[in-house]
Amino acid sequence: MKVDRRSNGLRSRLYALARVAVLGTVALTGGACGSGSAAGGGEGTGGPGAGEAAGRGDKLRRPEEVHLRDVVQLTRNQGENAEAYWSSSGRELIFQSARPPYECDQIFRVPADGSRPPSLVSTGKGRTTCSYFFPGDEKVLFSSTHLAGDACPPKPDHSQGYVWALYDSYDIFTARPDGSQLARLTESPGYDAEATICPRDGSIVFTSTRDGDIDLYRMDKDGKNVTRLTSTPGYDGGAFFSADCSKIVWRASRPEGKELDDFKRLLARGLVRPTKLEIYVANADGSEARQVTYLGAASFAPYFHPSGKRIVFATNYPDPRGREFDIWAVDDDGTDLERITYAPGFDGFPMFSPDGKKLAFASNRDSAVEGQTDLFVASWVEGAPHAAGRSAADRVGADIAWLADDAREGRGVGTAGIDASADWLAQQMKQAGVEGGMDGGSYFQPVEVAVGVSSAERTALAIGGQPVAKESFVPLGFSAQKAVSGRTVAVGYGISASEIGRDDWKGKSVKGKVAVVRRFVPKGLFKEPRDEQRYGDTHKKAVEARKHGAIAMLIVDAPEEGGEEAPLPQLYASDLEKEVGIPVAVVKRDVGGKLLRGSSSVKLEVALDVARKPTRNVVGVVRHQGKDGLPGALVVGAHYDHLGMGGESSLEPGVTAVHNGADDNASGTASVLEIGRRLVAARGKLKRDVYLVAFTAEEIGLVGSKRFVANLPGGLKKSDIIGMINLDMVGRMRSNEVSAIGTDTAAEWKSLVVPACESARVRCQLIEAGGTGPSDHSSFYLEKIPVLYFFTGNHSDYHKTTDDADRINAAGAGQIASAVGDIAIGASAMAGTLTYREVPSSLPSGDRRSFNASLGTIPSYTDDKPGVLLDGVRPGGAAEQAGLKKGDRIVKIGETELRSVQEMVYVLQDARPGQKTIITIEREGKKLRVEATFGKSSRGGPSQSPAVNPHASPGASPPPTPAPAPTPAPKK
Repeated sequence: MKVDRRSNGLRSRLYALARVAVLGTVALTGGACGSGSAAGGGEGTGGPGAGEAAGRGDKLRRPEEVHLRDVVQLTRNQGENAEAYWSSSGRELIFQSARPPYECDQIFRVPADGSRPPSLVSTGKGRTTCSYFFPGDEKVLFSSTHLAGDACPPKPDHSQGYVWALYDSYDIFTARPDGSQLARLTESPGYDAEATICPRDGSIVFTSTRDGDIDLYRMDKDGKNVTRLTSTPGYDGGAFFSADCSKIVWRASRPEGKELDDFKRLLARGLVRPTKLEIYVANADGSEARQVTYLGAASFAPYFHPSGKRIVFATNYPDPRGREFDIWAVDDDGTDLERITYAPGFDGFPMFSPDGKKLAFASNRDSAVEGQTDLFVASWVEGAPHAAGRSAADRVGADIAWLADDAREGRGVGTAGIDASADWLAQQMKQAGVEGGMDGGSYFQPVEVAVGVSSAERTALAIGGQPVAKESFVPLGFSAQKAVSGRTVAVGYGISASEIGRDDWKGKSVKGKVAVVRRFVPKGLFKEPRDEQRYGDTHKKAVEARKHGAIAMLIVDAPEEGGEEAPLPQLYASDLEKEVGIPVAVVKRDVGGKLLRGSSSVKLEVALDVARKPTRNVVGVVRHQGKDGLPGALVVGAHYDHLGMGGESSLEPGVTAVHNGADDNASGTASVLEIGRRLVAARGKLKRDVYLVAFTAEEIGLVGSKRFVANLPGGLKKSDIIGMINLDMVGRMRSNEVSAIGTDTAAEWKSLVVPACESARVRCQLIEAGGTGPSDHSSFYLEKIPVLYFFTGNHSDYHKTTDDADRINAAGAGQIASAVGDIAIGASAMAGTLTYREVPSSLPSGDRRSFNASLGTIPSYTDDKPGVLLDGVRPGGAAEQAGLKKGDRIVKIGETELRSVQEMVYVLQDARPGQKTIITIEREGKKLRVEATFGKSSRGGPSQSPAVNPHASPGASPPPTPAPAPTPAPKK
C-alpha cells in the first residue's frame, strides 16, 4: 500500500530514521517535544468526524505488556498523530497531527476517552509542534511557523546526509483551548520550540538556538525572565518538568571529536544531524545535570512518573540500528531499566496522566495504513512484576543502598555497622568469584585504631582550693596528661591576629601561670566564617598559651556580649595526635566565669583513657590464569569506613546522627565490587593478579591503606605493585564527567584511561598531577607506586547526614566501574610495567580552608611523637628546595616549636609567600637547621579544612630549584 510521505513532520523523520537504520546508517531526528516520532504522514482512508476512536481492551495490548490494560485507541484512519499531552484535569489530550486537509502538523484537542472527535486548536497554517496545557486548562501553548507563511517550511537539504532543519520561523505561542486569543511569547531570532509547562506555576522550559547551540531555557508563563539551563555543545531538547517542578528530564546528544565538528558546521547552516540521544535529569534550574541512560541508541520523549522517581521514554534499544521503537522505564538514578511495550513497529511519546493512573502514547499498533501512528490511552498497572535485567547500575545502586543504610551506623570505626560491612563485603567478593587476598585465603587484614577517648578517674580540677564537680568541666583530647598548679591570668579570647591589629596576649604575663580564655570569638569581629573558625579553635588558643609560657589553659564560654552557654565539647580520639604539651580543659560558666574577672589558684590534673578497637581491611584478589603471567600485581581500592554518628569531621557541628556516607564512600566501595565482577568475567585477559581492597579507617588518617602498603599479602614487596587505582566519591557524576587524577604518575596511564572512558561512554577529565591528596592513593604514591584517583566532585551533602543513597547517580557509578575495570584489565595485561613519575599535587577545587603560605610537605598522620614526621615532600616545593626529605621530623619553624601537624597549619596561616624562615629538623638522631622560603599556597581537595581532615596535606609547591644541603643545628 502506498504511504503518503508529504508530511515533513518531525515525527516522520524518526520513522525515516528507522528505515535508514535498517540500511546501516544511524541518525537521530529531533525537534519535537519528544524528539521526533515514528511514522510518515499517512493518507487516511476516511475523513475527520465522529467515531474516529476505534478499538479498546486487551486486543490492543500484547501479553508481555504487564503495565498496561484497557487500552483505548483515540485516533484511526486520520493521518499521523503523536505527542498527546494531558490537560491538568486529566480529561483531555492535546496533540499534533498531519491529517487532511493539512500537509503539516497542526495542533488538536481530543477527550481522553475518545467520546468526541478532535478539534483544531492551531491556525491551520505553517507547521506546529509541541503543544501543552497550562495549569487550570484555560490556556494552551504550542510552537508554530505560521507567521513566516501559510505553507509548510521547505524540507532540509539532504545532500548533507540525513539531517533535519532548525526552522528559524518557529516561535512559541499561547492561545485559548479553542485557538482564540493567540499570543506570541518568543521573538528572539532562531529556533524556539519544544516547550512544556510546570504544572505548579506555569513556567515554561523550551529549546532554542538563540545562543548559537541547541539548548534548554526556562521562562515565566508570560515569556519573561528567560534563563539558559544547558550549555554543553550538542542537542538538548524535549524537556519535561517533574510533577512538583523540582526537576527536569530531557534527551541530549553529546558529540565529540569529528562528530562535534560536524555538528557545529551543520548548526551554522540551520541543520542538525544528532548523534545518539540519551536521557538526562537535572534540577529545575539546570544544576546537577546527570545522564540517566547509557544505551547508545535513539532514546527520547522522557516523562516523569508523578512520584518523580521513575521515567518512561522511547528508544530503539537494544537494537539501535533497527526500526523497533518501544517504551521503556528507568529510575531517575539509572537503575531498574524495564521494557514496557512490545508491539511491532513504533511505540513512543509516553505521558502519565496527572494522577498517574493512565498512560497516553503513540503507536503503530492496529494501524490500517503501514507505519501510521495513532494515539492510545491505557490504564497503568503500578507495581506489575517484570523481568528487568540486573545492570551495573542496578548492582552498584543496590550495594550502595546496603552500605549506606542506617543499620550500618555510618560505618564508623569501632561500630557494629563497620564490622557487619566488612563481613558483607567479603561475602560479596566470594559470591562474585573473587578469592580471599590475604595469606591462607582470608579476606581480612587486622588493623587497630584509637576510636574513643574519655576523661580518666584521676582527672581533677580545683579552683581556690575547692574541687570542681566532674560534670562542670572536661579536658580536651589534645591536652597533655599531667598535673600542674598555679595562679590564673585572664587573656580575653586568646586571639593573636595581626591582620586586624588584635593581640589579647600583649601585656599579659602568663609564663608559669594558667591562662584563662573565653571560648569562641567575639560576635562580628571577623567577616569570614573561616576566620571565626580559625581563631576560635581551642587547639590554636592552647598553642598560643604554650608559646607565651603558660603551664595550662582553662576555657570558659562567657562572651562579653552575653548569650546562651554552649554545651561542653566532646572528646575525640583524633585529637590525641595533636597533643599540645600543656593540660587544657573547658569549664562551665558558673564555675569558671569568676576566673575572667580576677586571679585564683588552680590545680589541674588531666588523665585520659584511650579506647582502641580492631577493625579490618577487606582484601580480595582476582588471579590471572595461564602460563604467560607477568610479575607484579595491580591494586584497585576504596575506603569503606565513614563518620559513624558524626563527630569532629562532620560538617554539621553538634549533630549526633547517622552519617551514611553514600557517596563518601559507599559509592567507591560498591564500584570496587562491580569491578571485581568484571575482572572475574574477563579473567582470561589478565596477566597479573589484581587485588581488590576495601580500606578501613581512611577518615581518621589513611590508617587502613598505610597498614596494607606496609604489610602486603602473599609475599609481595612494594616494588611488585605496578600501580594503584583509587575510587573515592564516585557516586555523584554530573554532566557525565569524572575526574581521573594523577594520570602523569605513570607514563602509560593515559593510553589506558582514554579508550576505557570512551568505551564506557563517560567523559574523563584527565588531571595529570595529584599523586598525593586526601585519600588512600597517597599511601601508595608515597612509596613510588603510580596511582589513579577517580572522583566525581564535591557537593553540599559532603560529610553530612544528607549523604544518602537516594541522592546517588547509580548509572554514572556503574559506568565509572566499567571504565576502571577496563583500565585494570589493560594494566594487568601490559607487556611492560607502569613507569613511575613524580608529579605535583593537584586536586579538584573545593571549599577547604586555604593557607597563606606553603612548604610543600607531606606529613604523617599516624605518628604519635612530638613534631611533624614527613612522609615525603612535594617535588619542587619549598621543603624539597630546602633539602628536607621523607623521614625528617620538623620540630621547629622559626621560633615556633611544633608538636603536631595542626600546629604547622597555624604557622602556614600566619606566614606569607616569599618570607624566609629557619626550619629545625631531626634526622637520624641529629638536629639540623635549614633555611626555607615559604611558597604560595593552593586550594584543592574535598570541602574540608585540615582541622577536620586528618589527611589533607598543607600547601602546594612552586617550580623546583636546586636544594641546598642542611646544616647542623647548634648544640644546646
